[in-house]
Amino acid sequence: MGNRLSVTLSYRIEREQIDPLVQAFREQLLACLEECASGRLGLFSDHDHLAAEGSKYSVWPEAASLRELAFALQSILAQSGESDALCEQFLDLCSIHGENDPGEPKLARAFLSELAAGN
Repeated sequence: MGNRLSVTLSYRIEREQIDPLVQAFREQLLACLEECASGRLGLFSDHDHLAAEGSKYSVWPEAASLRELAFALQSILAQSGESDALCEQFLDLCSIHGENDPGEPKLARAFLSELAAGN
């Protein structure tokens, strides 16, 4: 019984530490998705190397930190055998690169539509 209680307490403490990360990820994801849907590029892929004065690409530190947070969150959750569907979906979209990809603003609008339909 004592071991079971310590496992439960350990899980509760762990969730209390993870939940703020999940919330921060979701808030930053929504803000970045809205900005990307409006035409800003660099949410799903790092375009910093293409950024130049007058270019359609610009440095987007919030998007870079969102990708880092998503990878960290995925790793933390995996350690306890869990996952976050939004985090997984975002990272899947980050892996789409190619000549025929639909473009970041279109991906962002579709993701936002899915989120709105799910709420």
